[in-house]
Amino acid sequence: MRGATALVRAGLNTALLLLAPLALALEPAPAAPAIVVSQDGSGAYTEIQRAIDDAKPGDTIFIRAGSYREDVVVHGKNRLRLIGEARDRVVILGLKRVGAFRVGKWPYGANDIEIRDLTISENGGLAVGIFNGSRILLSNVRVSGLLYVQQATGVRIEHALIGNSETTGVSFADADGELTENEIRNNDYGVTIAGKSSVRLMANLIQDNVVAGVILQGGAKGELVRNTIVKNGGGIVVMDSSQAELTGNVVGANKSGIQIAPQARANLAFNAVRNDGPDYARPGHPPVPAPDLKPESDLALDPHFVNPAAGDFRLRADTPLVRRGEFEFLGALPPLSSPQ
Repeated sequence: MRGATALVRAGLNTALLLLAPLALALEPAPAAPAIVVSQDGSGAYTEIQRAIDDAKPGDTIFIRAGSYREDVVVHGKNRLRLIGEARDRVVILGLKRVGAFRVGKWPYGANDIEIRDLTISENGGLAVGIFNGSRILLSNVRVSGLLYVQQATGVRIEHALIGNSETTGVSFADADGELTENEIRNNDYGVTIAGKSSVRLMANLIQDNVVAGVILQGGAKGELVRNTIVKNGGGIVVMDSSQAELTGNVVGANKSGIQIAPQARANLAFNAVRNDGPDYARPGHPPVPAPDLKPESDLALDPHFVNPAAGDFRLRADTPLVRRGEFEFLGALPPLSSPQ
């Protein structure tokens, strides 16, 4: 009996020895330390661009606080992360080129790029240009000026503050992507989606844009879900042969609400629409009222904003825009928990 037990133990020990290399191989490799950029010389680099040029796939570049007067270009790179110390303490200002920060560059692209926790200011009108890349993430960034996306795929912009552009806040041209939980304010146009673009807008606050909050044109496709689009020239404009899915949005206090061209296709459901001008219209100068465009499920109710005169478009606790269709509440901003 003892001999049999010894044989079993020997077999188990042999098996464990054989499996040990496999277990080690399955363990994740330790993450490489971040490459530090610091203007005071305490990091590996003092300039962001030099760190990018030397980076390898999978690298992370950590940028310490400072105002960086340089042109930043990420092209011919894959699997690269650029992380700022804090959004309002790392500022990229640009230098000579139009556009302070560019991702992708003809004929090169850039893939699997993550940019977060920093501020980018326009240079020559353009703040950020994303060209010919794929799977590009911008998270918790502040963009002052135009953010332009052309012929790129899988672009995601989230938790960003985008504004103060003399043209457009975010512009997609023949590109696809997603805008999620951003604030887009104080531009001529909030968001433009054109050409072969396909873009999803989810839970964004789009406010105080002179001409329009969102425009689809040139046959573009857009899905707008639970956005708050307020105090713009026009709220949502669907031009040409563009296609739009509009559900659960709050479109209010605009000069006009939702404009849909005769040749466009738009499906509307459970939107709250209450504006200073026509809630539903055909595009024109001025827009031509078209109340027949209102679907039965859309709501023409006072949303009970907290203080629209002061630009506060949060919903009061007594808002009627709750539990509508599949939505717990309509728009991007949840109702306050107690009456104001």
